[in-house]
Amino acid sequence: MASDTASDTASDTAKTPVIIVGAGLAGLVAAFELSQQNVPTIILDQENAANLGGQAFWSLGGIFCVNSAEQRRMGIKDSRELAMRDWLGSARFDREREDHWPRQWAEAFVNFATDEMENYVKARGIGFLMNVGWAERGDGRADGHGNSVPRFHLTWGTGPEVVRVFAEPVREAEKKGIVEFKFRHMVDEVIIDEKTGRAVGVKGRVLEEADETPRGVKSSRTVVGEFEIRGSAVLVSSGGIGGDVEKVKACWPVHRLGPTIPKNFVVGVPAHVDGRMIDISETAGANIINRDRMWHYTEGLANWDSIWPGHGIRVLPAPSSLWLDATGKRLPPFLFPGCDTLATLKHICSTGYDYTWFIADQSIVAREFALSGSEQNPDVTNKSIWQVLTQRVFSSKGTLPVQNFVKHGADFVVRDNLEDLVKGMNELVATVPGAAQLDPAQVREVVETRDGQFVNTYSKDAQAMLIHSARTYWPDRRSRIAPPHRLLDVEKHGPLIAVRMNLLTRKTLGGIETNLESNVMRPDGTAFPGLYAAGEAAGFGGGGVHGYSSLEGTFLGGCIFSGRAAGRAIAEEVLGKGGNGTE
Repeated sequence: MASDTASDTASDTAKTPVIIVGAGLAGLVAAFELSQQNVPTIILDQENAANLGGQAFWSLGGIFCVNSAEQRRMGIKDSRELAMRDWLGSARFDREREDHWPRQWAEAFVNFATDEMENYVKARGIGFLMNVGWAERGDGRADGHGNSVPRFHLTWGTGPEVVRVFAEPVREAEKKGIVEFKFRHMVDEVIIDEKTGRAVGVKGRVLEEADETPRGVKSSRTVVGEFEIRGSAVLVSSGGIGGDVEKVKACWPVHRLGPTIPKNFVVGVPAHVDGRMIDISETAGANIINRDRMWHYTEGLANWDSIWPGHGIRVLPAPSSLWLDATGKRLPPFLFPGCDTLATLKHICSTGYDYTWFIADQSIVAREFALSGSEQNPDVTNKSIWQVLTQRVFSSKGTLPVQNFVKHGADFVVRDNLEDLVKGMNELVATVPGAAQLDPAQVREVVETRDGQFVNTYSKDAQAMLIHSARTYWPDRRSRIAPPHRLLDVEKHGPLIAVRMNLLTRKTLGGIETNLESNVMRPDGTAFPGLYAAGEAAGFGGGGVHGYSSLEGTFLGGCIFSGRAAGRAIAEEVLGKGGNGTE
């Protein structure tokens, strides 16, 4: 039986290690901050060292900044006040008790995104692409959901770069003996001191070595030993529940996204994103809030080259594709691609089906189909300006990953005319229980009605107006949004391409309640001594900083902000108010 023990020596708290459960981005940021103060730290993770950085590694690397140098260079006029209005319009905080700390976290995060985020990450070595992306374009209301301006700052190097700039200094601290990693350690319990009520350590099981298991691949759960580790404080930064579909369904808010729970999902995160530590923290006495708030995507593809079980990839769409429900009806305004994720999810659930259709063409797919994930964007991940120009800006086919999905993806139908396209769509779902068969005449009517609004440069159609408006942002006009055109202009823009869009699990917006220092709260509203939480396990801060909806670029940013808050607060606690061990 393996056993690890770090004794709690009350006589010298500063030498007793801080325990971080979860080696994802939030945990790394906290460890970085602690290492800057020479605070000894032990980082545990149930996966192997190949998974350092967690979900952040797989991300596109988008970070939410306000009034940044990149925005100003693009002529974007952003401000703290506009960002706060957008945040509150999206979050729609409405719970007196559960939204107490999330409201404060929202204000603190927007202030950080305005005043410090850009400088903080650039000081670590992160660089952004010149053109700021415009995600979650909104629901058509100035005071409603969505970003009023582009704020999605794409990291040059995507998720691996975000992980690298924090992992490298933490690894350097490991060489100095300040940080210790314990991979394949699965925590089962937070140890609480019976006299003081303080979190003083963790217990769990040691899993068999899995050094040869690649990043993201589901790993063995064979137990080879047990461990107990004591420390000066415990930080939970272990992620959310998106990898456990059954847990997602158990938390599904039927009252808000009903009337039924979807049966089928593709999965946007590895299997180890299981939410275990949220439940374990609750057992220890932590308050868990806003479990019903979650962020799942509506434009998921089954990955033709999967890494983890049920692996799904999200299409990051620009606004031109025609979006039909499973029966062939057009989705209503403002449920257009890239506008309002959760409102679209609610509408899809109301149809009784868990998939929809995009109807597009080669011109739209080449320009507007970006794929989420670092591995799906090798040009940006590998920092190749040449590949960005040849595959993304000037290509008539799209990036190589997009071309591969069109060629190999199970959700794609490519045809030269509309009749054959609809026939192929029906064949694609023919063997799916309960799937709808499309009426070719009905689909033609929808397509021709849409096309009639693209003959002129003006229109009464809300989607056409959105496209024309979006193209006034010159980076989108140049490389992101296809020129407005008729879908049935196949000779110039074909072939036609239909894509079945599946529901894709992703983020947990609720979780462990914390105050602004990332200190966990108890159900009675008091702070839990010695226990902290950061990242997705804490709803990216406070137990639900996003409220009901995200503005995007806020997940990595939330890990950075909450991990930073935790690391600094823990260092202050264990070292004393003066830092570096001084009072």
